[in-house]
Amino acid sequence: MDVLSDAITAMRTGLPHASRTRMRGPWGVRFQPQQGAGFHVILQGSCWLLPATGEPVRLGVGDVVFLPRELGHGLADAVTTPLVEATPVYDDGSPIGRLHQDGPGPLTEMLCGAYRLDQTRLHPLLTELPDVMHIPARIGGHPSLRGAIELLGRELDAAHGQGFETATSALLDVLLVYLLRAWYDNHDMATGWGAALRDPAVTAALRAIHQHPATPWTVQSLAARAGLSRAAFAQRFASKVGAPPLAYLTWWRMTTAARLLRDTDLPLRSVAERTGYATEFAFAKAFKREFGTAPGRYRNEPGQAVSA
Repeated sequence: MDVLSDAITAMRTGLPHASRTRMRGPWGVRFQPQQGAGFHVILQGSCWLLPATGEPVRLGVGDVVFLPRELGHGLADAVTTPLVEATPVYDDGSPIGRLHQDGPGPLTEMLCGAYRLDQTRLHPLLTELPDVMHIPARIGGHPSLRGAIELLGRELDAAHGQGFETATSALLDVLLVYLLRAWYDNHDMATGWGAALRDPAVTAALRAIHQHPATPWTVQSLAARAGLSRAAFAQRFASKVGAPPLAYLTWWRMTTAARLLRDTDLPLRSVAERTGYATEFAFAKAFKREFGTAPGRYRNEPGQAVSA
């Protein structure tokens, strides 16, 4: 297990969606805000990204743009082109859609995708990212990211072959990992999660927390995992992660508990044991303090139970 994979697993809900998009100018589409994140990869031609806030961004062949908080945005062949609502066509419940506009102008072809994320438990790794992450072609050429894009494109071209939906869903998840990896690999941050994931000592402690949230960790025992003194570890962890070690431990335990309640039928006693609470009562008290509702009620709330 690794921290980046855990963070994505904790936030992701439902299945991702994608579309192969072909537009001939003049064209412009508007994407409404959603509970998730989205991306666009420019395969041919060029266009403008029109974010909800900030300046338009020119996108060319090979560019990738990732929007970790989908606040709504537009894409168009020119900043002055009127926008219409984006309504991809999906066949037989497929997670893959098609989006086309046909005009007399130049062709722009894109891969577009969307991920559903639990906005109530966004991992701080994602919350520190900018609203618009433009990964230019020179960075988008990152071998792993480019390989995932090419494989996804091939699957979309050969739509509805054996195992198509499984392969496409898996490739979209892989693409999300590589998008984040490419961004962090090319942004040298002194603090925050970009720095934390490069720090062997902090990463060792994070992995211990993520792999064994039920362990009764202390600052001293986590410092031993990191190979640092208690004081040095506490300062280093907090400066890069943005929270003291035990505060992050509690947050991760509660995030793990929410996912178990949402995605499994485990009894509350088992959820409590897996997240470090000796009794169901102690767990319920901590959960209610964090979420404002009892774990049983949280599990039964509409929209909480989702398919993986």
